[in-house]
Amino acid sequence: MAVDEKKTNTNIDSEGNVCISDDVIATIASIATKTVDGVFEMAGSITGGFVELFGKKNPSKGVKVSITDNDVAIDIDVVVKFGVKIPDVAEEVQDKVKNEVEAMTGLNVVAVNVNVEGIRISSKVDENAEDGADAENAESEE
Repeated sequence: MAVDEKKTNTNIDSEGNVCISDDVIATIASIATKTVDGVFEMAGSITGGFVELFGKKNPSKGVKVSITDNDVAIDIDVVVKFGVKIPDVAEEVQDKVKNEVEAMTGLNVVAVNVNVEGIRISSKVDENAEDGADAENAESEE
């Protein structure tokens, strides 16, 4: 059974080649993105959401990789925290992803496109708001 997986060849020396999967590059980009302050989470597709419901984690969620020769273009979909300066966060994501992918793979990153898919308030605020709403509902029912 053949596995249909995209890979790029990186010539190392005359003894052979090193093949790097698109998924590996996407995972590197995802991890680098998550380390940027202001990024709440990676945005994913509907099908990726269904896969996660069944317990399988997708480390490359929200990342699309396009490779031509040794040039890489990366599209990243993120959800940012409320109150951050979106252009600053996006620029930091671009820099971090470019540096990490180039350092770890030796490939030339020609573009990192950041798509902000949403804004979220921190989970602590969400939990407090839900608790407050429950308390208000309980009081109004009495």
